Amino acid sequence: MVLIAAVLVFAYGTVVHVVQLVVGGLDPYPAMPTWLSVYFVSLTVLDAAAVVLLLRRPAAGLVLGAFILVTDALANGYANYVVDQAGGVTPGRVGQAVISVLALALVTALPRTLRALAAAA
Repeated sequence: MVLIAAVLVFAYGTVVHVVQLVVGGLDPYPAMPTWLSVYFVSLTVLDAAAVVLLLRRPAAGLVLGAFILVTDALANGYANYVVDQAGGVTPGRVGQAVISVLALALVTALPRTLRALAAAA
């Protein structure tokens, strides 16, 4: 179940980032600092790489996926609470909360899932 959920999450992330590149061009995040824009654009490749690894080398895909979600939650936190000075609940802050919950869920499930994969091998 964890692998299926992870594949779906990272496939969705890949699609979202591709759409942002298509709609926004090579600089889809003009209000963000350059380093943050580069990170968000890199998620297009990282999310796709996670999907491929999850399908071919599940343990490596889960570790990469956990890294992606944790760093994505942190990056979105910075974007939505430091760069964006809007008050209250915004769509970006809701998205950041969702990514944070996904990161926490995967990091929590990771040790047990890795043990199950090792036992099955």
